[in-house]
Parts: sequence; C-alpha cells; structure tokens
Amino acid sequence: MQNTNNPTPILLAQANTDPGFKVPGAAGASTSASAASAPAGTPDSAASAASAASIEVAPVAGAPVTDTSSRELAIGAGIFLVLLVVFFFVRSAFAQHLVRRRVAPSAAESSAWLLFVGLSFLSAAVVLAIVNAGKFLTFAVTGTLMLVGLCALVGALLAGRR
Repeated sequence: MQNTNNPTPILLAQANTDPGFKVPGAAGASTSASAASAPAGTPDSAASAASAASIEVAPVAGAPVTDTSSRELAIGAGIFLVLLVVFFFVRSAFAQHLVRRRVAPSAAESSAWLLFVGLSFLSAAVVLAIVNAGKFLTFAVTGTLMLVGLCALVGALLAGRR
C-alpha cells in the first residue's frame, strides 16, 4: 500500500502530466494547521483558512501562456465575420453554377448551403487555432470543427451531383 503522507509521488506525477499547473506542497498543510489552532474570531485566521482550503493554481516556470486577450478575440471575430460574408457570396455563385450545369435548383441550393457550412466550420477551426493555439488547438475543439466541416463539404459534393 502507498504512503498517503508523502505528497512527492503525487507532485511528480502531476509535474509529468500537466506542466502548466502545480499543486501546493507541504507548506499549505502547515498553514492550515496553524490557521485551525488560531481563534476563529480573528480576521487573519479566517483569511488564512480560506486560502488554505482553496486550491492554488500557479503556472510552472517556462509553461506557455494560454490567456487570450480581448483584442486578439476581437481581431479573430472580425476575420471570421469577413470570411462568412465571402463564403455567402461563394455559396450564391456555387448555386448558380450548379443550376447552369442542369442540377435541380433545390439540390443546388442544398449543396450550396452545405458548402457554406463546411467552409464556415473549417475557417472557424483555423481562426481559433491562429488566435490561441495553446488553448484551442485540441482534438475536442479543432477536431470537432474540422470533422463537421469536412462532412459538410462531402455532403455538398454529393448533393451537387446530377
């Protein structure tokens, strides 16, 4: 059985798996013991007990910064909106092209909207990856957006056939 009083294996395991955060060491346990022995009415003991009960999340030296500023988000949102306007015109031109190729207008419109959705999802994945790769370039975010975008593009190609 493992010794539960020794926090070293836990700290080493977390340091190997998550380089951006650390768990408070044995110093946090000694401050909570001194806060518990102090009288409950003093404001210093209440503040130290609250800080000892909370979990400290401090970045490790050399870890990448993953905070996104509002300026970066605004620039990314502006680029994405410009791309949506461009994709809307591409959608209209694609629908007209399919109608000229003798595809039924309803199938052409469905294919054009699928093209719009596919391009929108793919561009959202690219813009998010450029804005903050450390936060958004994960399988859960980028992978999902890319999968939906590619499925919509395949659907657009299949719906646009004669």
